[in-house]
Amino acid sequence: MLQATDLNAIRAIISRAKRWDLFFSLLGILSLMVGILTFVVLFVDMAIQGVPRLSYEFFTSFPSRRAANAGILSAWVGTILVMLVTALSAVPLGVAAGVYLEEYAPKNWITDIIEINISNLAGIPSIVYGLLALGLFVYYFGFGQSILSAGLTLALLILPVIIVATRESIRAIPQAIHEASYACGATTWQTVSDHILPYSSAGILTGVIIGMARAIGETAPIITIGALTFIAFLPNAPFAGDPPAGMFDWIFAPFTVMPIQMFNWTSRPEAEFTVNAAAAGFVLVFMTLAMNGLAIYLRYQLRKKIKW
Repeated sequence: MLQATDLNAIRAIISRAKRWDLFFSLLGILSLMVGILTFVVLFVDMAIQGVPRLSYEFFTSFPSRRAANAGILSAWVGTILVMLVTALSAVPLGVAAGVYLEEYAPKNWITDIIEINISNLAGIPSIVYGLLALGLFVYYFGFGQSILSAGLTLALLILPVIIVATRESIRAIPQAIHEASYACGATTWQTVSDHILPYSSAGILTGVIIGMARAIGETAPIITIGALTFIAFLPNAPFAGDPPAGMFDWIFAPFTVMPIQMFNWTSRPEAEFTVNAAAAGFVLVFMTLAMNGLAIYLRYQLRKKIKW
């Protein structure tokens, strides 16, 4: 039987623990609200400045030395094309690497070194990836200052994020699913393709969302490999022009992207260019949210089809 003094001591410990729980809960909510309110204030200020500037001509005009005539046509087209190359390069490679490390790779010191390096790569400054891409893609492979070089650079940047997200999503699947599949005579690939990837697809898409959202706003590595700050033409469309362009000629074309266009405008002294930069920033945020919304929708559809 517990004595009254022991019960009082237990109650005091529980009460003290609850106070600390309440303190850290309030601290977490306060930190979250500071981040959210900061974003909301900045976004609203940007929207107030930039939304009146949005028009059909703003989206269909090239940059100009006159603020009233300047548009973002080359910037948003370049952003979409670079993100397309980034997604096609990073997502299959990152998912395949995560599946291999989690399901196929032997557990030895080599695998441990690879895992440590992947985790460390996620924290390397983006400018380092730009310098690596400048020597590797631009000069060594001869891709030049092109959309292909930019897409591969950003693919390297987000590859660790996708690999880590893939591995964590696979680890979240109950081990019983693996055992049941193997007990029925399935091979490792059958287990991965029929069970592991479908069940982990939602988590993998979350990693892809985070990686692509980081890539679309990067400036330093893109500037390093030679993206243009002023460009008044678009890449050649497949089979267009005289003589007709090839199917993939556009990936070797010069380019610019939205963050660089915004940087160019904010560096000018005229206030009108600052308004243009705010409008471009609003479009960039909208593009990011649209991309994330599409991924969330796909994740929701995949979850509906999964039966545990």
